[in-house]
Amino acid sequence: MCGIAGYLNPQPGWDVARLTAVARAMGDAIRHRGPDAHGEWADPGAGLALSHRRLAILDLTEAGAQPMACRSGRWMLVFNGEIYNFQSLRREVEAAHGGGFAWRGHSDSEVLAEAIDLWGVDAAVQRCSGMFALAAWHAGERRLLLARDRLGEKPLYWGRMPDGALLFGSELRALYPHPSWYGELDRDAVGALMHYNCIPAPQSVFRHVQKLLPGHVLEIHEGRVGTPRPYWRLEDAMRAGEATRAGSVADESQWVDRLDAVLGEVIGEQMISDVPLGAFLSGGIDSSLVVAMMQKRASRPVKTFTIGFKEDSFDEGRFAREVAAHLGTEHHELYLTGQDALDLVPQVASLYDEPFSDSSQLPTSLVSRFARQHVTVALSGDGGDEMFAGYTRYIVGDGLWKRVQGMPLGLRRAAALGLDAVPARAWDAAGRALGNAAPRLLRASPGEKIGRVARILRAKSPVGFYDELISHWKDPSVLVPGARLHPLEMARAAAGVGANDIEYMQAHDTLAYLPDDIMVKVDRAAMAVSLETRTPFLDSRLVEFAWTVPLSLKLRGGSGKTAGKYLMRELLARHVPRPLFERPKQGFGIPLGPWLRGPLRDWAEALLAPDRLLASGMLDPQPVRRKWAEHLSGRSDWHYHLWDVLMFQQWYEQYRERVAGAAR
Repeated sequence: MCGIAGYLNPQPGWDVARLTAVARAMGDAIRHRGPDAHGEWADPGAGLALSHRRLAILDLTEAGAQPMACRSGRWMLVFNGEIYNFQSLRREVEAAHGGGFAWRGHSDSEVLAEAIDLWGVDAAVQRCSGMFALAAWHAGERRLLLARDRLGEKPLYWGRMPDGALLFGSELRALYPHPSWYGELDRDAVGALMHYNCIPAPQSVFRHVQKLLPGHVLEIHEGRVGTPRPYWRLEDAMRAGEATRAGSVADESQWVDRLDAVLGEVIGEQMISDVPLGAFLSGGIDSSLVVAMMQKRASRPVKTFTIGFKEDSFDEGRFAREVAAHLGTEHHELYLTGQDALDLVPQVASLYDEPFSDSSQLPTSLVSRFARQHVTVALSGDGGDEMFAGYTRYIVGDGLWKRVQGMPLGLRRAAALGLDAVPARAWDAAGRALGNAAPRLLRASPGEKIGRVARILRAKSPVGFYDELISHWKDPSVLVPGARLHPLEMARAAAGVGANDIEYMQAHDTLAYLPDDIMVKVDRAAMAVSLETRTPFLDSRLVEFAWTVPLSLKLRGGSGKTAGKYLMRELLARHVPRPLFERPKQGFGIPLGPWLRGPLRDWAEALLAPDRLLASGMLDPQPVRRKWAEHLSGRSDWHYHLWDVLMFQQWYEQYRERVAGAAR
């Protein structure tokens, strides 16, 4: 795990010293991603420079240092991530050279460089199982290629500045030191943040910068930027999985055996490390299964890490402790007060150098800091929900959509008009008047919920329905005047793929929510403290296997009602007694709503002051102040909507000097 940066400079006359000095400054801006060493390389004839910050995980010697040239000298590589199947690729490279090859060391970086030299970037990354973002330069052909892993575990930003310079890096802050940097805020991206609580790829908060889409390669040849091309597509894996599924006659126990074999192979590879390794353990199904299979393969107790909160409704620490005790791990737990999380709030913008507002970023950052005190690599259970239908909203949403879909559209629209005819404040007042006698829908923020129901009734397709189900500010132009909400680039591929609406929701989350929210949250929180995280459920072999599994083996009764991840639960039951994990799903969250009314109130009030809301030129203070007043009064709970605004405000005030035209 490392950080990369670089550029193609259109300005002639820069010598090696100047090229590498700028590249060094770009790399130093992301030193936290790679504190162990740095390296720079330049091609003055092309105006190209590459920078690498190293977090040494495999081959800690200089033989693993980057930028790295292949043996022929044709390609120069900078690479961030891990190639888990590098040992088998190494054997392929050796065979292609007739069985003899003089390796300099044993790093996956060297194997990747030689694979690119043999097969080219597209074919090489197709052979790789891993997480990565890379830049590869072919000096003879004047070609620069950027590539990102299939599921977007590792980030890669790139952009062409107004003067023609092309910049790229693992984080936005890596681009700022280049003298060509120009940061114009993208109004549509800010609107998307308010809608989705993250900025979906390929957008970034700046107009001239994009995120490279997961599973894509971008080629710049002789200074001309091509169109990003996919080397792997989830929809292809889904269709192949459906075809395999249709011909399968395996019984349930055989499916469990298959999951055991695939996940076991993946975890075995992901446990390879030359530095201390452990795992996050929440006590939930995903992380418990990862830890159980790690412990099965380990020669000593696996180091596991959990944080707990003293608020019982947000605490999973006791569940993790029971699982750890049963598996015999070396368990570390840290119990936090609300103040510990509150103390982190002022630092959030510096951790996430693009506006990001998933509030579970706070506990994720805290557990990463805690784990880094003991290990350099940690495995996590992220991705299990998307692969094996674990989110409760899949079941609830599918049932709701079936009921809505069964009504004629005209009748639905009429019902929506009737609901909209009653102001949100009136619904809120009715909920307060009825108290506990109110239907569950009317007990908390009924006005907002009724409004969402009205919008769902108007939905014409699962695409529009699911967007209503997961979004925050429905119409971001109310808050960000002039903002246009674009269709999610990656999620569009999910439409029309999958045998049913639940599989559409899974695909949507895998293509959009997972890389743009979950992986951003985990990557930035962990890399801020120089911790490498690995996610076995996002290995391409596991992903492709998951789409061969019938939905009936993902969703099935548990604890008296339908629950997701059935196949995972059956495999986990081979290692852990069911009473230790069969319980309702609990998210990794914090009591944000009460905190905004209590200990965070002064901080939030200051950021939401009208003059500060106006400073970026992006936000209309009126809808924000209205929701803030309603939240403080207790009439409604708007903490999701307010957190979106607060995270943008905090980011803007920290990075405003990087924004073109901002007040200095």
